[in-house]
Amino acid sequence: MSSNVKTMEGPPPPAAETQSGWRSRMPEQSNDYRVVVFGAGGVGKSSLVLRFVKGTFRESYIPTIEDTYRQVISCNKNICTLQITDTTGSHQFPAMQRLSISKGHAFILVYSCTSRQSLEELRPIWEVIRETKGPNELQSIPVMLVGNKCDENENREVPATEGEAEAGRWGCHFMETSAKTNHNVKELFQELLNLEKNRNISLQLEKKGPMKGTKKIREKCCVM
Repeated sequence: MSSNVKTMEGPPPPAAETQSGWRSRMPEQSNDYRVVVFGAGGVGKSSLVLRFVKGTFRESYIPTIEDTYRQVISCNKNICTLQITDTTGSHQFPAMQRLSISKGHAFILVYSCTSRQSLEELRPIWEVIRETKGPNELQSIPVMLVGNKCDENENREVPATEGEAEAGRWGCHFMETSAKTNHNVKELFQELLNLEKNRNISLQLEKKGPMKGTKKIREKCCVM
C-alpha cells in the first residue's frame, strides 16, 4: 500500500492531484532531510506534526499508514527540503517501518505524558532503529524522545524526570511538548535540526529570540 505524501509549498496543484489538494505522489529528492516520527496511537503524534507544519491543532485525526509533509529550508541560499514522515499505523507493516528507518536522517519518538504504556511501546521501535542503523552510525544521528501532552498535569503518569532518564539510557535527547498549547513544538524541530552532525552545515529554523541550551552555529537556515 502506498503512503500519502503531502506538500506544503510550491505552485497550485494540477488537476491530476487529489480532491483535497495534496499530491498523492512526489519524486524523492536527493537533498531531502528526512525526519521520521514514531509513536503509539493517542499520543498526539500527528497533532504535533500538524501543529508544526500548519500551525493548527486538531483534536481528532483519521490515521493512514503513513503521511509525509515537506517544507523548504533555505541554508545560506542553498535549498534543502525538510521531509517529515508521520508513521501512523506503519508499526503494523514491519517492512515499511524498516524502510522509513533506513531512509531517515533523524528520528522523533513520541509518547504521552498521560500514559506510561505509550512510553513502553517505544522501546521495541528504538531497538529496531538501533538494529537498522547500527551503533556506529546511530551515534551521529539526531534522535529525540518526546513526552507530549505535558499540559495535562492532572492525568500525568510519566514525570519529566522519568522520560529524561529513559532518554539517557537510550543515549538520545529529551523534550516535553504540548501540541494543544503549542508548547515547545517549534523548539522540538529546531533542536533536532541543531543536533545534525553529518552535514557540513547545521540546519536551524528561523526564530525570533534565543532558545535556552542552543549552541551557536556556523550557518543560518530558515523555513521559507
